[in-house]
Amino acid sequence: MKCSQAHIPTLRDIPQEAESLSHQLMLRAGLIRRLASGIYSYLPLGKRSLRKLENIIREEMDLAGAQEVLLPFVQPRELWEESGRWQVYGKELGRFIDRHENEFCLQPTSEEVITDLARRDLKSYRQLPLNLYQIQTKFRDEIRPRFGVMRSREFLMKDAYSFDVSSESAFTSYEKMREAYRRIFNRTGLSFRAVEADSGAIGGSRSEEFMVLADTGESEIISCSNCEYAANQEKAISKVSQPEPSSSEPISELPTPGLRSIEDLAKKLECEASDLMKTMILVGASSEVVVVVLRGDHELNLIKLESLLKKEKGVSCLRLARDDEMKLWNLPKGSLGPYRFPVKHLLVVDEALSPKAPYVIGANRDDFHLRNFVMSRDLTGSLIQGLIRDVREGESCVHCGSPLRSSRGIEVGHVFYLGTKYSEAMSLKITHENGSERYVEMGCYGIGVGRTLAACIEQNHDQWGISWPVALAPYALAIISLGTGEVLNFSEKLYRYAQNLGVEVLWDDRDLSPGVKLKDMDLIGIPYQLIVGDRGLKNSQVEWKRRKTQEKTFVGIDAIEDWIANEKKNWRA
Repeated sequence: MKCSQAHIPTLRDIPQEAESLSHQLMLRAGLIRRLASGIYSYLPLGKRSLRKLENIIREEMDLAGAQEVLLPFVQPRELWEESGRWQVYGKELGRFIDRHENEFCLQPTSEEVITDLARRDLKSYRQLPLNLYQIQTKFRDEIRPRFGVMRSREFLMKDAYSFDVSSESAFTSYEKMREAYRRIFNRTGLSFRAVEADSGAIGGSRSEEFMVLADTGESEIISCSNCEYAANQEKAISKVSQPEPSSSEPISELPTPGLRSIEDLAKKLECEASDLMKTMILVGASSEVVVVVLRGDHELNLIKLESLLKKEKGVSCLRLARDDEMKLWNLPKGSLGPYRFPVKHLLVVDEALSPKAPYVIGANRDDFHLRNFVMSRDLTGSLIQGLIRDVREGESCVHCGSPLRSSRGIEVGHVFYLGTKYSEAMSLKITHENGSERYVEMGCYGIGVGRTLAACIEQNHDQWGISWPVALAPYALAIISLGTGEVLNFSEKLYRYAQNLGVEVLWDDRDLSPGVKLKDMDLIGIPYQLIVGDRGLKNSQVEWKRRKTQEKTFVGIDAIEDWIANEKKNWRA
């Protein structure tokens, strides 16, 4: 492609709307343009990179035995009512009513549609295993779209769905998809890690996220410094040392006027934050009062808490208690504690708290705390115990005891073992060899296509712009003509040669200053650049530049064609 005929609207300044580095660079390099909040158009360069990623995904999915389909973007309410997700998905689900007063939604994911498709056609165990996938537009009405295509409302996703006769076979399909994902992300040149994850609204009993490692990532990854253990914060577990001392001292009241924070209280009492107990009051969907207790130096992880309570008591949709509720229960906003709590409640205790150690807790009235509270001695009634806190760097791995470390990542893929969640809800059964009918075991597997491109940019950039790996670059080679006459003639010769060789080449033949051209190619991030100028031709040379390292080599004009051919054999990201 000649730049003089291409639509590549680069920008010199950072657009005010850009919130993240990848967002800035995708706008500045002319890859995308914003249409509305969280909705973007892909321009020619962006579309080329998107297509290259799609092709890698298709090749690996086909290799893993999956077959491509294309499912409707518009889905009827009835299917979502069958699965029970019409209300669960909440306001993120884009809904509308057609002229016949029928309700529909815009596809955020396709478990319902694919299950409906399967139950129409699958009758016998002989038809399984089966894996169907699509690369299709999705819509989720995010409350706060941000970071460009990283968290947009309309986006492109690859979603696949496996169907199996048994859980054993389903786990085999799950493992095939995990390995396919590893191959996909390895081929893109991305540095990534697979981590244990929460299943969220998709459901199922097992899931893993594929995270591109980047300092700008919005997700925290907890991983072992020694073994292979890794999880996102919502699933991370650890061991922490618990204090050994016990106390025979009775509970005593302690005036604490004006002390509102854990830090202030620890400073006043000349103790550590870990010697204090933090209490929070939450309310469930059915008005259950939940008293949550953690060590003073730990932070509550709401997803872990909800997962534990849903499993133990069926409690869901937790929220912090409102001011009017606290007033009704005659409870202060601060100085809360579990001792003789005045309202009927469920008590949830983080496992890092020692049952025998003395803690300082709130007295459930303003400006007073209690000293020497010991759980094993002073708590009455039942409690639920589990890991409900954020895991921190330096805590111990539960598998090998080594220190854990924290890093940031961008989620680009997610694999789920669903079991029979959707097949039971939507009556997807098959007849087995012995004549019995059983529900089909399912899995689902997603990759955010545009999100992966943005993550690649977050991982591959410098002060000049994007530095694409060859696998995802819109063009592998840029020819930059710095002059006219013989410079253009020789550039065109190289351009034709590269095209015939099968190289994806972009020729900057524009009548612009050398500075503008060189800056544009660095901004766009073409991995290899061939710079042809008057001075070089006079010396019978052209300049070869590798974008990632800015390394430059001068090659004789008689040898440049062989040079291009040899380099093509060993493209390096």
